[in-house]
Amino acid sequence: MIVQVNGRSAELPDGASVTDAVKAVGLNGERRGVAVAVDGEVVRNADWDSTRLSERQAVEVVRAVQGG
Repeated sequence: MIVQVNGRSAELPDGASVTDAVKAVGLNGERRGVAVAVDGEVVRNADWDSTRLSERQAVEVVRAVQGG
């Protein structure tokens, strides 16, 4: 299926979860400092594995960075 991840089309397997979308942007297994919204609604970190995506949904993945 095709979903939008950070504004770009990404092909994920049918039944993919939010965790799969996070991995698609190169954040393999990282959860600390990462926030995800699906169609504009924030998904709690604890729900990433159980939140399934559907065709054409928009996923935004942001990572907090520290700097000065």
